[in-house]
Amino acid sequence: MTELSAFADATRPARPGEEILLGFTVALRAAGVAVTHDRAQAYLEAVALAGIANARAAYYAGRATLCGSPADLERYDQVYEAYFDPRAGLPRRRQAPPGVPTASTSILPESEAGGAGEADDEEIVRARASAAEVLRQRDIATLTANEKARLAEMFATLSVRPPLRRSGRLRPWHRGSLDASRTLRASLRRMGEPARLEFRRRALRARPVVLLVDVSGSMSSYADALLRLAHRLGTSGGPVETFALGTRLTRLTRALAARDAERALIAAGETVPDWSGGTRLGETLQAFVDRWGRRGLARGAVVVVFSDGWERGDASLLAEQMARLHRIAHSVVWVNPHRGKANYEPVQLGIRAVLPHVDAFVAGHSLAAFAELLDVISRA
Repeated sequence: MTELSAFADATRPARPGEEILLGFTVALRAAGVAVTHDRAQAYLEAVALAGIANARAAYYAGRATLCGSPADLERYDQVYEAYFDPRAGLPRRRQAPPGVPTASTSILPESEAGGAGEADDEEIVRARASAAEVLRQRDIATLTANEKARLAEMFATLSVRPPLRRSGRLRPWHRGSLDASRTLRASLRRMGEPARLEFRRRALRARPVVLLVDVSGSMSSYADALLRLAHRLGTSGGPVETFALGTRLTRLTRALAARDAERALIAAGETVPDWSGGTRLGETLQAFVDRWGRRGLARGAVVVVFSDGWERGDASLLAEQMARLHRIAHSVVWVNPHRGKANYEPVQLGIRAVLPHVDAFVAGHSLAAFAELLDVISRA
C-alpha cells in the first residue's frame, strides 16, 4: 500500500481531498455497492480521524464504512484499484498519456476552459464524468487505442451478479417448510417444554455460465473487449466456462483464470490457434455439445454466444446444433455487436437459423450494452 503523504504535498492545489473521496463513493455506487449518504459521511469522518496521509488507514476506513456484505468487499477492491493510481500515491488524478486530449479539453469550449479556481475544477470534473459516460455508450469497434485503454479500466465498474438456482440442500430460514428435527431438538433442550417452531427452505447457489466467444475475423474488433468481459465474469466468484469459436473449438477457462486481466488476455491469445480466422459456427457448436455440453457442462447452465452470425458453413447444421444446445441448457443468450446499431436487420443466414432457439437476442457493442447483458444473465 502506497503512503498518502505524497498526496498531501504534491497534489495541492489540485482538487480537495474530500471531493476526490466523494468521487470514489460515486464510482463505488455505480459499481453496484449500496453507498448511502450516511455511509459516505461516515467514510469521510473515518478518513479524517485516521488522517488522509495514511493510505492503509484510508483503505480500511472505506472497507469498514462503505461495504455491507462480502460481495461488496470484492467490488470495493476492484473500484479502489481502478479509481486510485497506486503508482503515484493516493489519492490523485491520473495523468493522461502524452498527446492524448483530456476530457476537459475535448469537451469544454476553449472560452470556458481558460479560467482558474474552484469553478474551473468543478467544470473539469463534470466534463470528465460526461466523457466517461460517452465512452461507455460508444461502439467499441470505433474506439482508438487510447480510448480502448481507458475503457479497459472501466470494466472494473461493471456489476456482476451470477444467476442463482435452488440446490437440493435445505438451510434454516425464517419461513418455509417446518424443520421437525430442529424443532424437536430445541424442545429437548428446554426439557420437553414447547419451543419455537423452526423452518427451512432450499438453499440458493450460483448457476453455471458458459461463454462461447466468436474470435473470427469479422469479430476481431470486439474480441478483446469480449474476452475482458469473460474475464470479469470468470473472476466474479460464480462457475464460468469460456470457449473460443472459430474454425475450431478452444477452451479458455484456464487461460482466463489469472487475476490480472492483461495477463489473462495474453494467455488467451497464446491459446487460440485460429485468431481472426474463418467461422464454422455449426461445426464448432457441434464439437462443444458432443464433447462438453452433453456431459454436463451446459446442462442447466446459462449459455451465452457472442457472434455476429456470419456462418461460412451449413446454416441448417448451425440451427440443428443450436436446437440441441437449447434443449440441455437452462437459457441461451445470443449477443450480436451489430444488434445495437441503427437500422440493423437480422438477415444473415446464421442469425436467422439460430433465432428460433435462443431465449434472448441482445446487443454487445459497448460497455453500456455489456452492463445490460450482465443484467440479462443474472435474471436468467
